[in-house]
Amino acid sequence: MTNDLLIRDEVTKSNSRAGLRCALRGEWTKFWSLRSAGWSVFALALVTYGLCYLSTSALRGHAHTADPIMRVLVGFNFDQFVMGVLGVLFLSSEYSTGQIRSTMAAMPRREIVLAAKAIVVGGVGLVLGEVLSFSTYFLGHFILSGQASQISLSQPGVLRVLTESGIDLAIVGLIGLGIASIFRSLAASLSIFTSIMLVLTVVLFALPGIIVHVMSRYMPANISSTVFASTTPSQLQGTPLFSPLIGLLLLALYAVVLLAVGSWLMTRRDT
Repeated sequence: MTNDLLIRDEVTKSNSRAGLRCALRGEWTKFWSLRSAGWSVFALALVTYGLCYLSTSALRGHAHTADPIMRVLVGFNFDQFVMGVLGVLFLSSEYSTGQIRSTMAAMPRREIVLAAKAIVVGGVGLVLGEVLSFSTYFLGHFILSGQASQISLSQPGVLRVLTESGIDLAIVGLIGLGIASIFRSLAASLSIFTSIMLVLTVVLFALPGIIVHVMSRYMPANISSTVFASTTPSQLQGTPLFSPLIGLLLLALYAVVLLAVGSWLMTRRDT
């Protein structure tokens, strides 16, 4: 009896590994078949490099600025939003078109489907984010070479900013995917993601000071602002904030909770 249970457990584990590999191949193909995926990557690169060029060119011939790396990576404020929208679209578009039925028929274990989607979104976001952050740094370094605001990897915080900015894009993409796994509807998921990343922060600063003091450090937009800068951004001076690393860990916790709730709901409701 014990041997039968052990054999059954090994078979289950083997099927799960094989199922995840197959699901990953399918989700990777589906991600790049999204019409928005290729255009979004192009838009990310265009906006990131374009804003870097405009922002750093404005520093040429001027006195030293407090945080030039923040000016170099100014486009990442746009990039994280686009990456989150891609995370939403990756799942919600399947619900809106009915393709999710085919996905679940091919892989009935819904938690494996969501895990495969999370690996794809997180992986694409991480690689794309790191490539964009470091390549944008070299563009900014070239433009600011010999200027008062020139930047270098040896400067305090610069390497940290470049590394963590790519991680931030991956996590925000997972947050978008997690929201979509809970709400399914494309319109609802996009509205909630936009509210969390943009509207919530604006509304918060219109509330009494004691609420701002307590809640501001937990806002995803504020966390990302500290990640994209080597010093505290001027608009957040005097506002209680977590360190960039703690903030990233908190963002990751948000993503894990959203995906866990989404996985639980996906296994208990009809598609």
